Amino acid sequence: MTDTTPLDGHRRRRRGGDGEQLTVPPADFSSYYGRPVLKPPVWKHDIAGYLFTGGLAAGGSLIAAGAQVTGRPELRTIGRWTALGGVTASTYLLIHDLGRPSRFHHMLRVAKVTSPMSVGTWILAAFGPLAGVAAVAELAPLIPQHGVLGLARRLAPPVGHAAGLAAAAVAPALATYTGVLLADTAVPSWHDAYPSLPFVFAGSALAAASGVGLIAAPATQTAPLRRLALAAATVELVGGRRLERLGLTGEPYRRGRSGRLVTAGRALLAVGTAAALVSRRSRLLAAISGAALVASSVATRFGVFEAGRVSARDPKYTVVPQRERLDEKNGPALRP
Repeated sequence: MTDTTPLDGHRRRRRGGDGEQLTVPPADFSSYYGRPVLKPPVWKHDIAGYLFTGGLAAGGSLIAAGAQVTGRPELRTIGRWTALGGVTASTYLLIHDLGRPSRFHHMLRVAKVTSPMSVGTWILAAFGPLAGVAAVAELAPLIPQHGVLGLARRLAPPVGHAAGLAAAAVAPALATYTGVLLADTAVPSWHDAYPSLPFVFAGSALAAASGVGLIAAPATQTAPLRRLALAAATVELVGGRRLERLGLTGEPYRRGRSGRLVTAGRALLAVGTAAALVSRRSRLLAAISGAALVASSVATRFGVFEAGRVSARDPKYTVVPQRERLDEKNGPALRP
């Protein structure tokens, strides 16, 4: 992607008795000499799914670690399998978008701390095995008690606990690095949202994982999930409001298909959080709440992804902010 884009059209001025006069009319933002002003992202919707499943995996790992520490074994099991399922789907979607599995392997040849893509690949590579070990350890009760397998049965729980805590330590980075990755591009609606996207994605990740827990866990163990859903909703809604207040580049978050997805995500988040707070021991309300929270996260991720694509296709989101910045830098005396 291009990092800088020149203005489409050169302004030439001549001085006369009446002051400056434009000899070329202002550009209409349609193109730059017949070429797109900004190269649109080459990512397909696999990446939007990757954004969701990665966040789900991170949230599941954090919930599992919390359940492990507070003695909620059923919730711990659900969190660990959610983490493993999410990271497996996330890895598949990333590799599918890359086109060949070898490309994922090639990204592990180097580690560049200045590259969000490189850092994210290593985060995914570190989190996946830890989440896998923690989830497989939940199968220990199915292993025979005697012989060599009996030793494996005894070792599995402590190894799983250690792996689960280690995965939870990596989880915050997994939940938020994709926001940094999008903001590091030249896509206007992503780039200008760099202070808010990691918070939106963190809240969305916790909301989705809380939703899965509310659907699958016994009602006696879901009290922490209700509080977590409220905290996640607060973080996500505050960050989402900031996205919409970006000015011109915030427009795709409010209008069109991307705007409808973002709005739907916000509405589902509100419904899911409200239902979670009143669900208590109602399995039906808990299931409704969980489904709304998961759907909210999906809508939000796809909405943010689509908003970036919209802003890359329309030249005005690149050209107008650039001209405004130039006007602020040069001062009113140089404005036409």
